[in-house]
Amino acid sequence: MSRAILFLRSLLFALVMLVATLIWAPVCFLAAPLSYNQRYYITSRWNVFIIWLAKVLCGIRYEIKGMENLPDQPVILLSKHQSAWETIFLLCNMPRPLVFVFKKELLYVPFFGWALGLLRMIPIDRNNGKDAFAQVVVQGRKRLADGQWIIMFPEGTRIPVGERGRYKGGGARLAVETNTVVVPIALNPGHCWPKNSFIKKPGLVTVSIGQPMSPEGLSAVDLMQQVENWIESEIRVISPAVYPATSASTPTQKTESTQ
Repeated sequence: MSRAILFLRSLLFALVMLVATLIWAPVCFLAAPLSYNQRYYITSRWNVFIIWLAKVLCGIRYEIKGMENLPDQPVILLSKHQSAWETIFLLCNMPRPLVFVFKKELLYVPFFGWALGLLRMIPIDRNNGKDAFAQVVVQGRKRLADGQWIIMFPEGTRIPVGERGRYKGGGARLAVETNTVVVPIALNPGHCWPKNSFIKKPGLVTVSIGQPMSPEGLSAVDLMQQVENWIESEIRVISPAVYPATSASTPTQKTESTQ
C-alpha cells in the first residue's frame, strides 16, 4: 500500500476521532451523576468506537490470547507498552473496570484529561518520589477493594518495536504491599500504531495474557523479574521478526516513569 493512501486513511481516522471526542466529552460529563460502573461503561464506549474505527479505516485488527488466564479476583495488570493503542484497547476489553496510574499533568489535557477525572484513576506527582508511591498504595487498596483492577506499564513510556525499556518495580511493589496477584500482558501494536507517528499501518495486533503470578513469598524485585522475563519471552513469540531470538538481558532504553 502506498504511503499516500496510508496518509489519507490516517488523516480520515484522525478527523473522525477528533469529532467523536468532541461529541463524547459532553456525553461523559452528563453521565457524571450516574453510578461509577455506569459512568465507566459510557466513557469506555469511546474506546470501543476508536478501536473499531482503527480496524475499519486503518486495517488494524487484533486477536486476544489467554483470556482464560484472567482470574475472578483483584488483579494488577502489568503490560508491555509500545503504542497509544493498548491504552485505548485495554480499558474496554477487560472483564472489570481498569484503574490507570498516570502522571497528574494528564488531567489538564482538554477532553481526555477531563474524562479521566470522571473515573477512579490514580494520578501521581512524579516529583514526590516516595510520597507518590505511598499515594498509589493507599488509593490502590481502595480501588482493588471496590472491585476494580489496576493496570501499570512497567517500562513507563512507549518503547519502539524491537527495543526493550528498563522495567521499574512500582507495579510489583504495589502487588507485594497489597498481596494482589499480577497478570502480565505482552502485545505488539507498535508496528501498526508506532510511537509519535501520524501514519497508522494495517496489520494484526496480538494481545497475549499470561497466567497469574502470586506475590506470596516473593520480594518485589523477584516478582518484577518474573513479570519481565515472561513479557520479554512472549513478545519474541508474537513478534519473532523484530525481536532477537535470545532473551535480551540489558534494556536498550531508560524509562521516564516511576512505575
